[in-house]
Amino acid sequence: MAYKIEKVAVIGSGVMGSGIAAHLVNIGIPTYMLDIVPKELTKEEEAKGLTLEHPAVRNRIVNNAVQKLLKQKPAPLTSPKNLALLTVGNLEDDLDKLKEANWIIEVVVENLEVKRNLFEKIEKVRKPGSIVSSNTSGISVNKMVEGRSEEFKNHFLGTHFFNPPRYLKLLEIIPTEHTLPEVLSFMKTFAEDVLGKGVVIGKDTPNFVANRIGTYGLQITLHEMLKRGYSVGEVDSVTGPIIGRPKSATFRTLDVVGLDTYIHVAKTVYDQTTGDEQKVFEVPELILKLVEKGALGAKSGRGFYVKKGKDIYEIDPATLEYVPQKKLQAPSIELAKQTKGIENRLKTLVYANDRAGELLWNVLAPTLIYSGQLNGIIADNIVEIDNAMKWGFGWSHGPFEIWDAIGVEKSVKKMEEEGREVPPFVKKLLEKGYETFYKEVDGQLAYFNGENYEAIPVNEKVIDLKRYKKRHGVIKSNSGASLIDIGDGILLLEFHSKSNAIGLDIIQMINYALDEVEANYKGLVIGNQGKNFCVGANLGMILMEAQDDNIFELDYVVRAFQKTMRRIKYSKKPVVAAPFGMTLGGGAEVCLPAARIQASVETYMGLVEVGVGLIPGGGGNLALYEKTLESLPNGVEIDLQAVANKVFETIAMAKVSSSAEEARENNFLGKQDGISVNPDHLIYDAKQVALQLYESGYKPPVKKKIKVVGAPGYATLLLGAQNMYTGGYISEHDLKIAKKLAYVIAGGLVPYGTEVPEEYLLNLERQAFLELVADRKSQERMQHMLVTGKPLRN
Repeated sequence: MAYKIEKVAVIGSGVMGSGIAAHLVNIGIPTYMLDIVPKELTKEEEAKGLTLEHPAVRNRIVNNAVQKLLKQKPAPLTSPKNLALLTVGNLEDDLDKLKEANWIIEVVVENLEVKRNLFEKIEKVRKPGSIVSSNTSGISVNKMVEGRSEEFKNHFLGTHFFNPPRYLKLLEIIPTEHTLPEVLSFMKTFAEDVLGKGVVIGKDTPNFVANRIGTYGLQITLHEMLKRGYSVGEVDSVTGPIIGRPKSATFRTLDVVGLDTYIHVAKTVYDQTTGDEQKVFEVPELILKLVEKGALGAKSGRGFYVKKGKDIYEIDPATLEYVPQKKLQAPSIELAKQTKGIENRLKTLVYANDRAGELLWNVLAPTLIYSGQLNGIIADNIVEIDNAMKWGFGWSHGPFEIWDAIGVEKSVKKMEEEGREVPPFVKKLLEKGYETFYKEVDGQLAYFNGENYEAIPVNEKVIDLKRYKKRHGVIKSNSGASLIDIGDGILLLEFHSKSNAIGLDIIQMINYALDEVEANYKGLVIGNQGKNFCVGANLGMILMEAQDDNIFELDYVVRAFQKTMRRIKYSKKPVVAAPFGMTLGGGAEVCLPAARIQASVETYMGLVEVGVGLIPGGGGNLALYEKTLESLPNGVEIDLQAVANKVFETIAMAKVSSSAEEARENNFLGKQDGISVNPDHLIYDAKQVALQLYESGYKPPVKKKIKVVGAPGYATLLLGAQNMYTGGYISEHDLKIAKKLAYVIAGGLVPYGTEVPEEYLLNLERQAFLELVADRKSQERMQHMLVTGKPLRN
């Protein structure tokens, strides 16, 4: 049977259910969201004279959930417009709607009986062949379907999303003993390709994969803190970014999860284990007391931490009073801060003979051993376990990658000297004379499977540039960028300067890439796999030249940048930009003239130069104006002033999109530009777009003059800025920047509707940019941004 998911029903509209529904509509899947019918009226409903039979009352729970989706931070929706794909209802009036769904997801309370009763109702209405899943975080999926038909069981599995579903990569899929292999295979592919998830196949064990090991690690850390007298802040200062973990480290993570929720998660494993393992999952008295006092974490405003004014205080475990935050001081921490790379930092810290080293060793050693014991029990192999921790808990390295980093042989020796029991699986690795759990075999990354090394299967859509370059080399490289042949006649230009900031080195490489592509290849992708696509031009270089009064040198750089961006636009072969993450200033200017943009769903794009006292200088004003004009429907009379107003407002307010969808609404993306839901597939998707353009006989756009609003439009643009200045909302220098920007977007003081060449507008932009660069107040703003990372309003 060929499976297809065209409509989904989510049952349960709490934080998780509504978050999953939001993720589904974000990617364009029509979705039903159903919940129970309220048993009593609220005071507001009584005041309105409503009854329990009124539709507004019957759908109250689910309607409230929709309103929360619009207010939540971080936003679950990539655009509020996506709610058009969401239909709400309740489990009494709308149960028959389930027959329309190809996939029904249960996201109700974590109670086995409640779930079983719900599945009994679902079975009566679902269509045969539709997939049913539970978003449980730890209840047995086999027990849930006891008493259901064989056909139902064949199409049932666990799909454990991690919260928030839009942002967290991990989706654990847990088949039952009855799940058809083709259902499991389909869901894995669908989850990766359509939902954009990193999939881990887990086994039906308590808390599955990530929560099992993650909770164990948290419990060990808690016990260690209480046993050895570390403070909450001390523990967090060494269990966060310094060892490749999120900023929330240990106790901020618990506060975010909610201490009451955490008790439930830990209890799930506690109830199903025995002996020493069970002891670890016993929730410390400290957490029980905090919950008793109503200190549940972030949702109640206090937990392990509380914010008082601008200061954050930590709980003193002995007195339960909040005290000033403390960081752990130790020689190894100072040494680790000066050490490059997480692997080297881990090695430095774990074996250090000081309080930091002792804490980390006593937390990591048992967690690594536990992961080794569970290999093959909670998941088939170490790759699944490592991926679960990286994608679900934000660890930079999974347990077995950490083991490789600190040295398997050295760590095992120390563990055994301390009387710790090392799993046979780990001992076998060393007995065979192997040193690491992972290594490269024939250019492919392989893992130890208990006997030998096995290549890690990789989705063909995942292109790992680091590994790709190792195997295939690069065509040309300099300090800012590399040119790589990614096959099928497509080249990729990868930025790798600091923060991927654009300087002359990147400009030179773009030009070289365009020459090479036009002569010998089918197309070019501009993309990379750094932390962000590009945070803009090299601000430090611009400020240094400006302070040295090298305006002539800056003029040369800006001309070169503008000329190169135009070359991207008029390239004879298609250029596809593949932005993701922060795509700011010069980063956006590189994307705007491309034949197509293939953006990652989490792309935060904007022309933000106003924040440092400048305006875009690399053709960004012109490119956004052109892109906005292109977004208008054909055959409609264009309101040039409305276009100019929108572009002026977007740039003057330094608007940054909160998603690729919003970038489209701000006209950084056009109608034909694409969005990749899975960030790991972005380079592959962009490559396919470049190939399609080439195969369909791509022709560059024809150069044409551009209509501008001129002098009357300039006056209109300035009116709002002038009013804000008069009202004291912006400074004199803000007004000066606004005037320059308005002049450029208006096309100078020509008559309304004048058609002007591109070069004319680029000259206006360059002149305004250079005048602002030379201004002392703009230089102060640049300096402040470089030193503090925050804008200055002078």
